[in-house]
Amino acid sequence: MKSTTRTLMLALLVLPGVALANSWWSGDWKYRKEVTLDLSPAAADVTEGVADVPLLVRLSVANFSYFADTKPDGSDMRVVASDDKTPVKFHVERYDAQNQMAYLWVRSPKLAAGSKSEKVFLYYGNPDAPAASDAAGSYDADQAAVLHFGGDALPTDSTANQNNASASTAEKVPASFAGAGVKVSAGQTIRVPTSPSLQMTAAKGYTASVWVKFDAAASESVIIDLADGAKSFSIGLQGARAFARLSEAGPAVTVTASADAALGQWHQIAATIGGGKLTLYLDGGSVGSAAVAAVDLSPVLVIGAAANGSAGYVGELDEVEVAHVARSAAWIKAAVRAQGPEASLLVYGADGQKEGGGTSYIGTIAKNLTVDGWVVIAICFVMLIVAVALMVMKALFLTRVEKANAGFLLEFQKLTTDVTVLGAKRLDTATAGNSDTAQAEAWRDSTLYKVYVTGTDELFKRILHGNTHPAPYILSPQALTAIRASTDATATRLQQALAARMVMLTIAISGGPFLGLLGTVVGVMITFAAIAASGDVNINAIAPGVAAALAATVAGLLVAIPSLFGYNWLNTRIKVVASDNRVFADELLARLAEQHS
Repeated sequence: MKSTTRTLMLALLVLPGVALANSWWSGDWKYRKEVTLDLSPAAADVTEGVADVPLLVRLSVANFSYFADTKPDGSDMRVVASDDKTPVKFHVERYDAQNQMAYLWVRSPKLAAGSKSEKVFLYYGNPDAPAASDAAGSYDADQAAVLHFGGDALPTDSTANQNNASASTAEKVPASFAGAGVKVSAGQTIRVPTSPSLQMTAAKGYTASVWVKFDAAASESVIIDLADGAKSFSIGLQGARAFARLSEAGPAVTVTASADAALGQWHQIAATIGGGKLTLYLDGGSVGSAAVAAVDLSPVLVIGAAANGSAGYVGELDEVEVAHVARSAAWIKAAVRAQGPEASLLVYGADGQKEGGGTSYIGTIAKNLTVDGWVVIAICFVMLIVAVALMVMKALFLTRVEKANAGFLLEFQKLTTDVTVLGAKRLDTATAGNSDTAQAEAWRDSTLYKVYVTGTDELFKRILHGNTHPAPYILSPQALTAIRASTDATATRLQQALAARMVMLTIAISGGPFLGLLGTVVGVMITFAAIAASGDVNINAIAPGVAAALAATVAGLLVAIPSLFGYNWLNTRIKVVASDNRVFADELLARLAEQHS
C-alpha cells in the first residue's frame, strides 16, 4: 500500500519541466555531463552499426564551465555508458583546467545504425579519486598503433602494442588537431620500427589514417608509409589531392581523389585494403577504389618521408592510426564525425549535480513523508481522478445536448402554422426505419425537445379525441396555466439532471485544500516533535520534514485548482442550456396560445 501511494504522490507532484533524476553511477562523484551519440541523418548520418570507434571528447568553455570543480589534471574524470552503470574505457590526452581545455579519447559502445539514444556520461568532481585513464583499453584489439604526439619525448603508441617511435626529427606543435601534433618539413621524419603487432596480412586486410593540414599544394608527397622492402602501403598527396597506394613487385596500384582538399583546414585521409580492393577515404567519405591483390607486410612505419620517388610531406599532422584489419566505411565515417572539428556525432548536453542520496528533490520529499502525509495525498489523488472523470463526462454530455438543441431549434423555427407537428416524431411511437425515428434519435439528448414534447403532450390530452387532425380547439386560461406548469416542471428537472454530481467538484474545490492543510499541519507537528526528541536543531534536520509536509498542501491545491476551473466552465454552460429551456418554454406556450385562441 505504501509503495502504491508513493507512486500516486509522485504522479501528482511531477509538473512540466520537473522529472526524477536518472540513477547516479556513484555517490562519490558530485557532477556529470551528458554526451549523446547521434548517428541519425540529421547529425553524423551513419547508416550501419559500429562499435569501438575512438570518440574525441573536446571540453572547453563553449560546452563545459566546471573545470574548477575537477582535479587540475582531470584524473577524477570517469566515463559511464547509457545505463549509468557500466564504466567505459577512456584516456585523457590533455587536460588543462587553468586554460579550460581538455581532450578525452573514449572507446564507443556498440552503436546502432542511425540511432540517437545512446549516451555516455562524464563524471567528475571527486577530489579523492585516483587516476583511471586507460589508453590501452581505449582501443580494440585490431588497432595496431595510435600516435597522439603529446609529451616532450619521442612519439609513443597509445595502444597496448607499444609501437613507439624510435626516431623523430619532426617539429612539435603544442596546439594542433587534438592537443599536441607535429609539423614536418623536407627531410624530417618519424620512424616506428617493425614489430609482431605491426604485421599486416592479406587475409584480414589493413587500414591507415591521419589528420593533416597543409597550406600549399606541392608535388606528390607521402605522409604515411608502411614499408616492407619493395612492398609498401602508403597515403599521401598529389598536389592537393589525397591518394593511397599499394606497391609490390609488380606495378603499383594508386587511387587518387578527383577533387582538391581545401588548404589550411584539417582533413582526415584514410585508406583500407580488404576484399580485393584498395579504398581511399577523405573526411569520412569514399573518394575512390581499385582492385588489388593484397600482400602480407612486416612494415616499418615511416611518417613524412619520401617513398618510391615521392617527396616527403610538408605540413602539420596529428592522430596517426594503423589497424591490422580493413575498417568498414561506416566505421571510418563515424570516426571522422566523432573526431573532426565539427564532431556532429557528439551532442553535448547539460551538466548535472548529484543531490542527496543520488535522487531528485522530489525523491527527497517522498522519502521524508510521514504515514499521515501519504494518506492525505492518496485521498487527494482519488479526488482528483474522480473530479477529472466527472469533468470529462459532463463536458461530453453538454456538447451532445448543445448540438441536439441546435438541430431541434432549427426545425422548430421552420414551423409557421401548426407547431405541434414535430410531436409525432417520438422515439416511443415512431416505427423502426421511419424517418421520424431517425429525426427523434438525433434529438435524444435535446432538452428543448423534451420541453416541447411535454407541452404538446399536454395539448394533445385536451384536444385529441381519437382524431389525428381535430377541429380547432380553444384553450382556456386554466389549460394554458396547466401546460405552463408542466413545461416549467420539465425544465426544472432537466436543469437538475444537467447539474447532477456537480457537487463532487465543489467538494474537491473546498475540501482538497483543507485536506492538504491538515496533512501539512500534522506533518510539521511530527517533524518538530522528532527534532525535540532528538535534540538536533539545524536547518538540515528541519528542512526535509517541512518540505515533505508541504507536499500535502501541494496535493490539495492540485485537486482544487483544475476542479475550480472546470466547475466554472461547466456551470456556465449548464446555465446557458437552462436559460434556453425557459425561453423556449415561454415561446412554445405563446405560440400554442396563439394557435388555439
